[in-house]
Amino acid sequence: MTQKTYDKVPPRKVAFLGLGVMGYPMAGHLKRAGHDVTVYNRTSAKADQWAAEYGGGAAPSPRQAVHGADIVFACVGNDDDLRSIVLGEHGALAGMKPDSVFVDHTTASAKVARELHETAKQRGLHFVDAPVSGGQAGAVNGVLTVMCGGDPAPFDRVKPIGMAFARAFTLIGPSGSGQLAKMVNQICIAGLLQGLSEGVNFGLQSGLDMKLVLEVIGKGAAQSWQMDNRGTTMIEDKFDFGFAVDWMRKDLGLCLDEAKRNDAALPVTALVDQFYGDVQAMGGSRHDTSSLIRRLRRTK
Repeated sequence: MTQKTYDKVPPRKVAFLGLGVMGYPMAGHLKRAGHDVTVYNRTSAKADQWAAEYGGGAAPSPRQAVHGADIVFACVGNDDDLRSIVLGEHGALAGMKPDSVFVDHTTASAKVARELHETAKQRGLHFVDAPVSGGQAGAVNGVLTVMCGGDPAPFDRVKPIGMAFARAFTLIGPSGSGQLAKMVNQICIAGLLQGLSEGVNFGLQSGLDMKLVLEVIGKGAAQSWQMDNRGTTMIEDKFDFGFAVDWMRKDLGLCLDEAKRNDAALPVTALVDQFYGDVQAMGGSRHDTSSLIRRLRRTK
């Protein structure tokens, strides 16, 4: 973990719901920045572990975790997981104080973001959809890029606090816009990784020193984050890290569903989604998304 520098922000009482590979370090950055943090996780042992490590509090339900909080952050798996911690008798909205803000870092649908934004509004609360980019390393190092949708006033309240785990925290537009921006992000990554996979495989098949080739072309127009951070490991056939194929397929499914609604053409995205299905069938469900190259090597 690199040393994160925290801006001087008045301490606030916050909650964090969901302590997966992203949420656990994100909540830790909030505590290190001086905020009073209470966490909730479906597996309570993980919440207890976090509390012991960081010195914050742990609660047995979302409703109890958010009691008295100014801002509630969350990062869970999908739309259904999000609804389960937000709605119902033991959900966050049942326990949040008036005018407080719920900030959702889950990569979910724009539909559920708008739905929960409206539900929160009816209760005198605020909801900001705020999916992130940067992966587990970005969460650990506190340098995530956060894309937000919602109303400007609650966003302005949240941003200084959220910068504890981010390098950029940007309001894209009204409710749902953060999720739509994250879909754009994933669409671009899918195409980049397929192109990189084909290029690397082509070079290897041609007998080139691909580490040298990537070093050279990485200084030109072909350069990308994926090339810089995944090119060498793709050459070495190493994928036991990073953003899992299962998660990427979930995200691309959101993109394809939204494209049906807005009539956008996603031919490459649809194809790459099928290719990730091939990787899953090869046993690569938990491999990093750069494992796309494995289906090309399989055809030798």
